[in-house]
Amino acid sequence: MSHRRIRVQNTSDMEMFRGLDYSVSRAVQAGRIVHLEGQTGIPLSGEGFIGEGDPAAQAENAMQCVKVLLEEAGASMEDICKTIVYVKDVSYREIVYPVIAEHMKGVDPVSTGVVVDSFGHHDVDFEIDVFAVVGGAAHA
Repeated sequence: MSHRRIRVQNTSDMEMFRGLDYSVSRAVQAGRIVHLEGQTGIPLSGEGFIGEGDPAAQAENAMQCVKVLLEEAGASMEDICKTIVYVKDVSYREIVYPVIAEHMKGVDPVSTGVVVDSFGHHDVDFEIDVFAVVGGAAHA
């Protein structure tokens, strides 16, 4: 089975991780399965940060990135099977879940929510991991 790596970037070129020489993909498609890199307030360009101190704005950016990355993999929001939502403070759950829900109307994935002490960058308050199956919704 071949793997298709989508939006390969080296972190040394990204504003938030300058100097760290590590290549990553924003998404990897293995057959019909699509794994997305955890999405936060970092735009797809890797430059800047959206929503410093605003978990809802971070969630909005993340969900917009999810949509774009899934489309680039030939999938759609309806193909999402599982999400894992990470927040830095339990009170952020009530802030970010309405944003996620707006983007995922009618999708009904399985979901896990985790509260963490910190992320890889001090500005990040929210992150979402997404797993999808291309064409999965059509086969339901």
